[in-house]
Amino acid sequence: MDLAGLKVLVAGLGKSGLAAIELLVEKGAHTQGTDSRAIEQIPGAGPLLERLGVEFSAQSVELFRGFDLIVLSPGVPVDLPEIEAGRKSGAKVIGEVELASWFLRGPVIGITGSNGKTTTTALTGHLLKECGIACQVGGNIGLAPAGMIGSSRADQWNVLELSSFQLETIEKFRAAIGVCVNVTPDHLDRHHTIAAYAAAKRRLFETQQAGDWAVLNADDATAKGYVAGIASTPVWFSVEGRAEAGWRLEKGHIYRDRELLMPASEIPLRGRHNIENVMAAAAAAHLGGARLEGIRAAVRSFPGVEHRIEFVRETGGVAYYNDSKATNVDATLKAIAAFDGGLWIILGGKDKGSDYRPLARPLKEKARAALLIGAAAEKIAAEIGDAAPVVSCGTLERAVEYAAERATAGDTVLLAPACASFDQFENYEHRGRMFKTFVAKIVETNRRER
Repeated sequence: MDLAGLKVLVAGLGKSGLAAIELLVEKGAHTQGTDSRAIEQIPGAGPLLERLGVEFSAQSVELFRGFDLIVLSPGVPVDLPEIEAGRKSGAKVIGEVELASWFLRGPVIGITGSNGKTTTTALTGHLLKECGIACQVGGNIGLAPAGMIGSSRADQWNVLELSSFQLETIEKFRAAIGVCVNVTPDHLDRHHTIAAYAAAKRRLFETQQAGDWAVLNADDATAKGYVAGIASTPVWFSVEGRAEAGWRLEKGHIYRDRELLMPASEIPLRGRHNIENVMAAAAAAHLGGARLEGIRAAVRSFPGVEHRIEFVRETGGVAYYNDSKATNVDATLKAIAAFDGGLWIILGGKDKGSDYRPLARPLKEKARAALLIGAAAEKIAAEIGDAAPVVSCGTLERAVEYAAERATAGDTVLLAPACASFDQFENYEHRGRMFKTFVAKIVETNRRER
């Protein structure tokens, strides 16, 4: 694709947008950047744009007119009036993933899902690397796809975590291996309906061709439905034993067809949902050339993913776990299911149009208390009712302190917010890091008092 001389606007200057700008400048496009924030509020944007000679303009309807191409970062909704104005003026509108796909060398393993896609992506990369198969990992985690082009090779897999925001703007982007871990309600503040959200994820499989593979969860009705009308060949996985031809859990063991992979007890990650993640990653890695014996050994050595049911510390017999990546209700349900009880669970943040009522029963069964923080606290309290004692803590730091003051040996303090982080934090990683900082203060206090 020849971009030289084209007039291009990049909307949204987060990680993806800045990577897109660097790529466009390298390809000779006349590039301009915009964001709803002031340039001073965007980490790293000012110096980069100055170095590249790229103009920054405040976001407005008028600005979006007159470009050949508009590239959207994942965080920019496709239905903004500004975007529509750009389309009407003749601009082609794509996302950063689509742009990157025009230049990315090597086949793609694309992984999506409401929950578990980060773990599955990281694990797929780990399995391939441990089996001696060249790959690089990025997308919604790590490097943006546009930032992976320089290190891409024709003989190397590109393992990409892909969100619904990234997938709704693809056109010709193609994954040789597509994976959907599951589909549960999420991002309804952006997509408005579960049908639109599910349709965005389905795009991963709609752009595949004959000879490609679609790794799908046989236990998930929506993911299972993606098989209809696609050109790729389905490969199924199931923790309920529904995939006789495929990957399945049977009597505590994981099989591929009739061949044993490993006992599920050897997976070094908490929770039944991680058995799903292992099967999805194993299926993708196997299709990518990894042998079962290599996959088996690599699963055992996988260290897990930061912010996903991550063990932080134990002090005074109380364990602290960071699941800041649990940004929706289904993820929080999976986190709760990974523990036997005695939970002091921290919930809240920015609401995404979620229904928190499904949390009530597991909280009643397992929670000492629900410690509420952030903008969604009042809504969560109303919807979980008296399922567990509710404490309005306001901030994450106060929630950690409150739990530490009252938890006893054998209890667990779990950050699994069921919400986005943007009311009080930069992102879920920032929230998770701060949780670990607050836990470290508790540990230090306990040490001094001994």
